Amino acid sequence: MAAVGSGGSPAAAGPGAVSAGTLEPGTTTAGNVKHLVLFLHEAVLVQYVDTLKLAVPSLIYTLQNNLQYVAISNLPAATFQVTYQLKILTTALFSVLMLNRSLSRLQWASLLLLFTGVAIVQAQQAGGGSPRPLDQNPGVGLAAVVASCLSSGFAGVYFEKILKGSSGSVWLRNLQLGLFGTALGLVGLWWAEGTAVAHRGFFFGYTPAVWGVVLNQAFGGLLVAVVVKYADNILKGFATSLSIVLSTVASIRLFGFHVDPLFALGAGLVIGAVYLYSLPRGAAKAIASASASTSGPCTHQQPPGQPPPPQLSSHRGDVSTEPFLPKSVLVK
Repeated sequence: MAAVGSGGSPAAAGPGAVSAGTLEPGTTTAGNVKHLVLFLHEAVLVQYVDTLKLAVPSLIYTLQNNLQYVAISNLPAATFQVTYQLKILTTALFSVLMLNRSLSRLQWASLLLLFTGVAIVQAQQAGGGSPRPLDQNPGVGLAAVVASCLSSGFAGVYFEKILKGSSGSVWLRNLQLGLFGTALGLVGLWWAEGTAVAHRGFFFGYTPAVWGVVLNQAFGGLLVAVVVKYADNILKGFATSLSIVLSTVASIRLFGFHVDPLFALGAGLVIGAVYLYSLPRGAAKAIASASASTSGPCTHQQPPGQPPPPQLSSHRGDVSTEPFLPKSVLVK
């Protein structure tokens, strides 16, 4: 039953999961409940057109959470964790298409490396490299995780576009997402298991393991907020790599997952791709310059005492591009 609902607040699943700060300037005073209610009434109900825009990403986040449950039910945890990094690829592609962003050569190369690593892991999974439960269907799991990555990328970029095109704060946008996500989750729950809920109660089947999943989703959303606010893409890349390693170790200990050379190669490529993609602009320039300087021997040396010749500008929009905002990539 837990998989039918939102599986955690939309703010926890989406890239806008930023901790609530202060309210809009001049609209409320800290601790004044009356002003808070008036502000929310004005922002959510009176300006309903602006609120309705959030229905699209909220619906997609709710769908995405349910797809993740389907995927993790049909794939080993380590395989799911590696494959789910495709959300970086989909987010990048939607950012190029919807926000007219351009990627550096290093970022394009890292995305190709990411896709190759995921393909190797899926090939290992399809080849039966490790034993799996009889009730798992790798084809269904792969389809679910790919659909989840597509929805994650689109919703994240759409949400960022809304944030940039309006004056509403991230705090308010998360509240609007939560309202729609809760409503859509309840509708989905009633549609799928309304009779069971009416007879057995809403919290029937909420075992300690289920509560653990719910709390983990909520806590994970808060952690995403902290990373977005206080960390950078480098730390995000290390965190993603660490999550893959920990998921693999836990799968070995808990489910008897077998790590063969093919899986290790694919996972290593994914970890390397995440790190390269997360490099800041300065580091990307340094790597590009180093690769250019080592591509061939120097054919001309400047005579002593002569000033160096002027360098031609090579701004083609590929190296000096603005990196993605962390909230576009930090998708749970």
